[in-house]
Amino acid sequence: MSRAKKIARRTFLIGSAAIVGGVAFGIYTTRQPHDNPLLNDLADGEASFNPWVKISADRVTLIAPHTDIGQGARSIQAALIAEELDLEFGQFDVEAGPPAPAYFNAVAAKDGAPFRQRDDGVMANTGRGVIGTAAKVLGLQITGGSSTVPDSFDKLRTAGAVARETLKRAASRVHNVPVDQLRTEAGAVYLPDGEAVPYTTLAAAAAEEPVVEEVTLRNPSQWRLLGKDMMRSDIPAKSTGTLDFGIDLQLDGMLNATVRFNPRQGGALNAYNAEAAQTLPGVHKILEVSNGVAVVADNTWNAFKAADAIVFDWGEAPYPAESAGHWAAVEASFAEAYLDREWRHDGDVDAALAAGPVTGQFEYRAPYLAHQPLEPLSATVLVTDERADIWVAHQFPRQAQQIVADIVGLKRDAVHLHNQYAGGSFGHRLEFENVRYAAEIGVQLKGTPVKLTFSREEDFAHDFLRQIGISRVSGVVADKRIEAMDIEVATPSALASQMGRAGLPMAGPDAQIPAGIWDTPYAIPNFRVRAYRVPELAPTSSWRAVGASTGGFFLETAMDDLIHAAGADPLEERLRLCDDPIACRVLEAVGELSNWGSPTGDSVGRGLALVYSFGVYVAEVVEVSDGPRGVSIDKVWVATDVGRVLDPIAFDNQVKGGVIWGLGHAMNCEITFEDGRTQQSNYHQYSGMRLHQCPEIEVRALENDTKVRGIGEPTVPPAAAALSNAIFDATGQRLREMPFSTFVRFA
Repeated sequence: MSRAKKIARRTFLIGSAAIVGGVAFGIYTTRQPHDNPLLNDLADGEASFNPWVKISADRVTLIAPHTDIGQGARSIQAALIAEELDLEFGQFDVEAGPPAPAYFNAVAAKDGAPFRQRDDGVMANTGRGVIGTAAKVLGLQITGGSSTVPDSFDKLRTAGAVARETLKRAASRVHNVPVDQLRTEAGAVYLPDGEAVPYTTLAAAAAEEPVVEEVTLRNPSQWRLLGKDMMRSDIPAKSTGTLDFGIDLQLDGMLNATVRFNPRQGGALNAYNAEAAQTLPGVHKILEVSNGVAVVADNTWNAFKAADAIVFDWGEAPYPAESAGHWAAVEASFAEAYLDREWRHDGDVDAALAAGPVTGQFEYRAPYLAHQPLEPLSATVLVTDERADIWVAHQFPRQAQQIVADIVGLKRDAVHLHNQYAGGSFGHRLEFENVRYAAEIGVQLKGTPVKLTFSREEDFAHDFLRQIGISRVSGVVADKRIEAMDIEVATPSALASQMGRAGLPMAGPDAQIPAGIWDTPYAIPNFRVRAYRVPELAPTSSWRAVGASTGGFFLETAMDDLIHAAGADPLEERLRLCDDPIACRVLEAVGELSNWGSPTGDSVGRGLALVYSFGVYVAEVVEVSDGPRGVSIDKVWVATDVGRVLDPIAFDNQVKGGVIWGLGHAMNCEITFEDGRTQQSNYHQYSGMRLHQCPEIEVRALENDTKVRGIGEPTVPPAAAALSNAIFDATGQRLREMPFSTFVRFA
């Protein structure tokens, strides 16, 4: 069968947003659809109607290109396709698919535009259109920014509907029945007499059928899967310990490797002595990689032991050796020379502050944090003269593919990246260190598969951290109201640091520095937000919720400081200031859920926070009690609005997981430096929240927003501020710096 008969159409284009950026990229370029990558390996009799559906005589395969890092991405992507394709769970396989421009993510790119998320003005929409067009033209395939569901919602349902209607047309031709007399259900086309024709038996015929391009998506009232409680497709295997993560991969003849680099990130390797390591059991080779050394052995443990036996002479750190120097650099950045942008200026802040009296002048601090997913970094490679294969969980697969190609000296198309399930990420798997060094090892051991595994200690030492930051706030209150707020925030640019390592330029101001602050719904009469970019210190990267993870704490703790100074109620004053009905409903919902204002016992306090991030409002109320053993976090109430909840069970899990993540890091976690090295090397020094400290969490989902949003990150930013505000309410002690365990004891 010819390639043309394997499928009738090579490409699949959804939407026309690319036309907005036609002037920037050229109308012809922006209108061109990307090739369907599934055609490259189709066998005779297989059909692929678009980049997300492939059918053969024995199976239906759905492609879920957003990386599954524990958030259930594969399952929900498959459900979106299956909803319109009339498949049930268990009737299809799910694969990550190859890295390809067809899987570009315009939503993640658009959300980085320097406009308020809810700004629907001409300039904002035009700017987002241009950025989305760039993502399409460049084939920006990325998982992050809680964009999996927003990016997939329309395109994957459309992909399923296209496949469904094309299969019906094939069945119409084969069985000589008009299309309008056919229906689909549970993986089959049903003929008028009730006979079921499985999709798999139609694969060869459908491969010769022109693709049906005009489809109508079903009304949500007709949904069978979406919006209903689902069993995520990965849960049975994860619950029984049978799911293979990237670190579990085994290949015939595989060797195992680990690496050692300067514990002072970016410092030089002056010299090393590996004589003792070379004589240890199981060691095959000791190789040099960029600014470090790799040990290759018969198993991972022997590689770890041999690496420990190497004697190194490391150079100095390119950043301050002690943590105090990092804080001093942030403090020094509150100056005109470092002003990245004034992001908001409502009213006349200077006049309001001059008229005063200035009620509050506060400073808030957020430390460096590590990503520390349970699965350490790993990657398995096999390099030959003709091709390279890499098995890795990565959120930026096309860029990872290019990095491997550059290292091994092959064209990108000769690099085959097999995206794996990840045991967590929180932004860690947007980086490339494991990919880069696996490729450097693989090219020196051509023909032999090698699995690179970072030790936990190496993973901590060479993590690219969440940004350190300070915020300074001045405010004026009068008549139990906030009249003015001047908030300044200074952090390094995590995005500039991260994009630099990815080989991607970043121009203009970084919207993540003031994220969670500048686009708040509070209509304070005199309100100014200024962001200062701290010159890069220790290298930083995207950490769950990125800039809003610090900005939300800064803003909402300051709001409580000023509301307390005004003698107002924290919920009532936030509602009074709120100028967005979606946000108001979220605040009202969390107030109702928590029975805000009801009496509490002695030494019991409640704290409230509302943060807007990734297009989602999240309000949280934390209740704590102060007892003889310390502060206990007893209950958390969460209200949020993502437009539509597609999988209620997964949604509930994601919300609660984000709350626990945010609370645990606020309580106990920080990365500090001594002699240029991180002082925390494993979980015993970076414990987060313990099981016995976990509160009861109650969640309410609203569906008022007209846009579908993601929830993986937005529940993190309010947690720290709500906890700080609750502790103040219970004890009278205001915590303006994390981790809170520096100042209070947790039970």
